[in-house]
Order: sequence, then C-alpha cells, then structure tokens
Amino acid sequence: MKIVKILLLFIALISSVTSWCQNQTADSLVSVLQKTKNDIDKAKLLNRIADEYKSTDPKLMLHYANQALQLSIRIKFKAAEGNAYQNLGNANIISGNYPKALQHFTNAQTIFEKELDNASENATELKNSLARAYGSIGIVFSEQSSYAKALQYELKALKIYEETKNLEKCARLYNNIGIVYKAQGDDFKALNYFIKCLKLQEKIGDETVGITTTNIGNSYLHQKNFPKAISYYNKAQQLFAKYPNPRGLGELYNNLGLYYTQTNNPSEALKTFDKAITAFTAIEDKFGISDTYFYIGTIYYNQNKLGEALSATNQSLALAKELQIIEQIQICEKRLSEIYEKQNNTTEALNHFKLYSTAKDSVANAENIRSSVRAEMNFEFEKKEALQKKEQEKREFVYSEASKRHQQQIFFIILFILLAFGIIFLIYNRLQLKKTLTLQKELAEYEQKALHLQMNPHFVFNCLGSISSFIVQNGTDSAIKYLSKFSKLMRLTLEYSKESLIPIDKEMESLQNYLELEQLRFNQKFDFTITKSKDIEDDMALPPLLLQPFVENAIIHGLIPKNEKGNIAIDFTIEKENLICSIQDNGIGFDTSKSIKENLVSVHKSMALDITKKRLEMMEASTSRKANVAIEELKNNKGEILGTMVILNLPIQYIK
Repeated sequence: MKIVKILLLFIALISSVTSWCQNQTADSLVSVLQKTKNDIDKAKLLNRIADEYKSTDPKLMLHYANQALQLSIRIKFKAAEGNAYQNLGNANIISGNYPKALQHFTNAQTIFEKELDNASENATELKNSLARAYGSIGIVFSEQSSYAKALQYELKALKIYEETKNLEKCARLYNNIGIVYKAQGDDFKALNYFIKCLKLQEKIGDETVGITTTNIGNSYLHQKNFPKAISYYNKAQQLFAKYPNPRGLGELYNNLGLYYTQTNNPSEALKTFDKAITAFTAIEDKFGISDTYFYIGTIYYNQNKLGEALSATNQSLALAKELQIIEQIQICEKRLSEIYEKQNNTTEALNHFKLYSTAKDSVANAENIRSSVRAEMNFEFEKKEALQKKEQEKREFVYSEASKRHQQQIFFIILFILLAFGIIFLIYNRLQLKKTLTLQKELAEYEQKALHLQMNPHFVFNCLGSISSFIVQNGTDSAIKYLSKFSKLMRLTLEYSKESLIPIDKEMESLQNYLELEQLRFNQKFDFTITKSKDIEDDMALPPLLLQPFVENAIIHGLIPKNEKGNIAIDFTIEKENLICSIQDNGIGFDTSKSIKENLVSVHKSMALDITKKRLEMMEASTSRKANVAIEELKNNKGEILGTMVILNLPIQYIK
C-alpha cells in the first residue's frame, strides 16, 4: 500500500498547489473557445481545457475531452484525436476505471505511431505525445501491479524523452521506474533510478525534488542503512523549506518517525509524528493523519502504554472508516484486539478480532476482484496488441510489395528497350521463381504462427469446460481453489502465447500446473512425474502448448476409464541431434480407448491433435529437420495392455 501511495503522491502533488490557477486558466480558455470559429483551433482548445481540469474536476475533463474527440474525428484531425484519447485516459485513471483508461491510452498510442510514421515535420511534438501515451500505459500497469509491463512501457517512454531532451519528463519517469523496481523488491535498481531522478531535478530546479529525496531516504531505511537514510531525510526537510509542500512534508515526517522507531528513539519518533499530523491537518489530508495515528499507537503499544495506544489507534480507525480504507481498518482492528487482550478485556478483544476478520475478508475479496479485472484487462490488451502487430506487419508487407513492383516495372521498361524480348522473358521468370520461393518460406512461417495461435482458444475452451464440470461436482470452496490454480496457469499461458519458442523449464512448469488442475478435478485419480535429462541446456526451447493435448488425451481417454489409480510420466531427453519428449501412461491403452470412442453416439474429433500434427509439419518445413510424433500401445509378454506411450521427436532449438 505504501508504494502505491508514494507513486500517486508524485503524480498529484503539484495539483493541490496550482488548482486555483488552473481553474482561472480553464475559465479563460472557455471564453476564448466561445469566440473561436475555426474547427482545428476549437479541437486544440477543447483538449487544453480538458487538461486544465484534470486536477480539479474529472467530470468536466471527461466532458471537454469527449467534445474534442468527436470534433477531431469529424474533421479528421489525428493529432487532436490522439490528445483527446490521452485526456480521456487520464480522466478514467482519476476515477479508478483502469481498463477503460488503458483502452484510451492504447488508442492514443496507435494514432501517434501512425502519425509519426507519416510525419515530415513536428516530429518532436509527435514523439513526446507518443512517449506520454507509453508512460500513461506504464502507470496503468503499475497501478494494477503488472510491473513487468509497466517497466516495458515506461522504458519506451524514457527512451523517447531522452532522445527529445525533455528533462522534466525524464525525471518523472526515473522516479516512476524506481517505484516499480521498489514494488518488485529490487531496492538497488530502485535506488539507482531515484538518484538519477534527483540529479536531474537538481539540474533543472524541479520543485518536487523533496519527494525524490524522501524516496531515496526510504530506500536506505529499507536497507537498514540508517546514516544514509537520516542524511537524505535531513536534506528533504531543507528542500521542503525551500519548496513548500505540506503533503510531501507530512510523508517525510511519517517516514522520519519510522526511522526513529527503528533506531530505538521512541520519544523523537513521537515528536516527529506530531509534526506530521500538523502538516497533514493544514491540507486536511485525513489519509496521512490516519497513518500517523497508527504509527503513534504502535509506539505506545510497544511501550505497554495501553491507554495511549488505544486512543491513537481509535483515532486512526475512525479516519480509516470515514475514508473507507479497508486495509487500514483491518490493521487497526487487529491492533485494538491485541490491546484489549493485554488489558484482559476478552469481550472487547474478541469483538475487535471479529471486526478484523471481517475487514480481512473484505480486503481479500477486493484483491480477488482486482485480480480478475487485471487479468481481463491484460488479456484484452494482449489481444489488441497482437492485432496491432499484425496490422503493422500487413502494412509493411503491402508497402514492401508495392515498392518491389514499382522497381520491377522500371527495371522491365529499361530491359525492354535494351534487350530482346526473349532475354527479358528469361530474367522475369527467374525473378518470379525467386519471389515464389521466398513467399513459400514466409507462408510456412506464418502458418506455423497461425497454428500456434489456434491452440490458445482451444486450450482455454477445454479448461473452462473443466472448470464448469468441477463446479457442478465439487462445490464452491473447491471450485475457488481450482480457479486459483487455473488463474496461475492462464497467466503462464498468456505470458508465453505470443512467443514462438519457450524454454523447456517453462513448458514443464505449465504442464505441472495443468496436471495439478486435473488431479484436483478428478479427485487424485492419478499421479504424475515430470523429468528432464541433465544434458538439456537452459536455453533449449520448444513451441508452447505442444505437449498439453497429448497429456490431456492420456488423462481423459487413458486413465479416467480405468478403475485403478493411474500414473503419467513425462520425460525430456536428448538423442543425437534431437529432443525427445515422451508421455507414458498406464491407462486402458490406445486401441481400447479408440473402440470406446467409436461406440459412442457422438464422436468428438480431436482438433488439438490435428493442429499439433500440422504444427510439427510446419516445424519440419521451417527447420528442414525431423519433427514427428509416434503413438504406441505398451504390452507385457502375455499380451496384456500396460498403457500408451507418445513420443515426440523434435529438432533441437534455442531461445535466440
């Protein structure tokens, strides 16, 4: 919670100081708008007005941004359209609608990327607009705890701002990147970016430099480097004296109080927390005051001054309830229960423990909802990103083909003048043959990618079917456990679905999750093992979701019809120049399973196995090396069926 709070602090700090000025500016711009007749100027003004309202009135920001969007679309003014989407995204971030904000920011990104491709002038302005869209997407992912994606887009934005020498924006991004690394637990990288931000802010005279200095102090405090921490906290105090900022000062005092608490100086900590309350009270920041009272209560609790601890914690709880901060309510109720327990007031202790349990459940439910929204948002974003990539590839291909045709036309005209028709015809045929072979090779690569993408919806469809039946059979509690495992599996699947190759260890991790899901679904009907040879190198790879259909068939058609408990063994080995993947089960056997399916009224055609066979064919075509699958039934000396063995013989490939 603290990391997110610091991030929001850096984004919103200046707005509280300048909101009155922004209202004045917005009002004057509205007056200018009423006198403006040119549509291009109107679209620009509407976007400027929307931006002015971002710190004071999100509803008005939405209103003017929507007007700017409609007008810019009508007059086909793409730059203004992109800025309108950017303003709409900012308004939705303020209101907490992150999926919609992400949608608007990606729309802005698409527009600015296209405009930049066709730009002959104003390239710097377009680059900064694109960087702003990238940075905004990074903030959305950071707020949703998708830190890898947040870093990806913030680093994209930083690269552009460094290129255009926009130092103020570079400083903001250094700080935000540092916060993302801190949220990931990488204190050293976080500290590195905070220091970069500080140096740049000192160079350009940025008035928010006190916040960055506080962040550096916090990083050193987390590392238990107390001399460095107090040094930066003292420096931050001097900066806040130079550039007054009550909210930033209040946060500094809170962190300084935590420093004194950790260095066993409770009296100084209490004095510092009192200063924090004074700073927060000046701007009516009840959120900060609630935190401070909880810290004060903690000191009194540790000193066994239970009356003072009870008073401070109750004040923190009252503010948390007023602001509806569930996480703060949870920790306050727990602390109150502990205080009453020390006072031997078991009735109140039990009462507050129940309230703590209720708040804890509310926090868990809120996090589950947030995780669901985050998963849906990431899925939609990935899908849109894939479509944009395909569109870009298509445009590049069409442009390339048009360029080639134009060159060929000129070439043929010159040859027609200089050479006889027969020579021209011969050269033309040879060029066409080369072009055909190239297209055939590219087609094979695209077919391989298309078959890979077909596996994702098929896999999701099967898993959702499993979840549906599991809910019916096992009830709500078990279903939630199943859904949790399914969420983890889907996260892995989405993460690697866009890759043509993934490390073997990642495929093993995915299979491990999938088999655990099926174990849960079929009530531990089978056991499994997954092994690999020590000869397999870390960067050896194979296409994602290649083995899953065979494992699924082994469970559904081999083990489930069997009365006894089954077993599946998956092994990865190296033989000569090939990767051998084997899947062995002790089920009813391939022929018996086939005869059972043939006797069913409706026979289901296995799309997954067909797609997998086509993927192997494409792999063989693209690598010019053997890639096949063999399925054999295992029998003992008496001819009794022992199970089925599936062996995939694949070319050895590496992650590039």
